[in-house]
Amino acid sequence: QVQLVESGGGLVQAGGSLRLSCAASGRPFSRYAMGWFRQAPEKQREMVATISNGGNTKYADSVKGRFTISRNNAKDTIDLQMNNLKPEDTAVYYCAGSSTYVAPTSVRMWPDWGQGTQVTVSS
Repeated sequence: QVQLVESGGGLVQAGGSLRLSCAASGRPFSRYAMGWFRQAPEKQREMVATISNGGNTKYADSVKGRFTISRNNAKDTIDLQMNNLKPEDTAVYYCAGSSTYVAPTSVRMWPDWGQGTQVTVSS
């Protein structure tokens, strides 16, 4: 059974930091690209950061320089370090696993998702 379980969300003031973690199980996620996405109320789900099986990373322009994605293939985990958080970062954050070595470009091409964790940034 495939499972992606996120943790680390919460409430933080603007300028603060949070670290999200995702534990993956059920198939060899270490072989494939993984990513973090977010969805704010009444908005579409969007890519935040992705990491290929080889460690190549991509970031949304809105988070470049503030967020860092990392992975531990031995533990099948990925993290998202979020610094200098802004109110517009408020959203439910989702961990996702792909079936390709390079991160898919479309949200719909990611087959496995976690249940999400709420991040709220107050001004």
